[in-house]
Amino acid sequence: MAFYEHVVITRPDISPAQVETFVEELSGFLKEKGAKVGKTEYWGLRNLAYPIKKQRKGHYSLLNIDGPADAVHELERRLRISDDVMRYMTIRVEELSEEPSPVLSRKDRRRD
Repeated sequence: MAFYEHVVITRPDISPAQVETFVEELSGFLKEKGAKVGKTEYWGLRNLAYPIKKQRKGHYSLLNIDGPADAVHELERRLRISDDVMRYMTIRVEELSEEPSPVLSRKDRRRD
């Protein structure tokens, strides 16, 4: 099996609780397809680099996936259909990191 980092940007007009539920549904779907979801991170409502569908913000979420390519392809197909998803990106990596992502670690440093 391969390792993937998957980032999803969802619409800004849904609540963070709805985003968490959406990510849990994605994790459950991947588990049904034989993949393992490592860590999931919610990066919050962030500004976009450019407007997407007339929106300037979006909810960012990260999933670390250890699974077959077929499961990831089916996940991407589902995300293309979903109205809540503005953009997504899946990248194959050599290994998955259990440490917090640079986005979260930067947020923590800013709070201190």
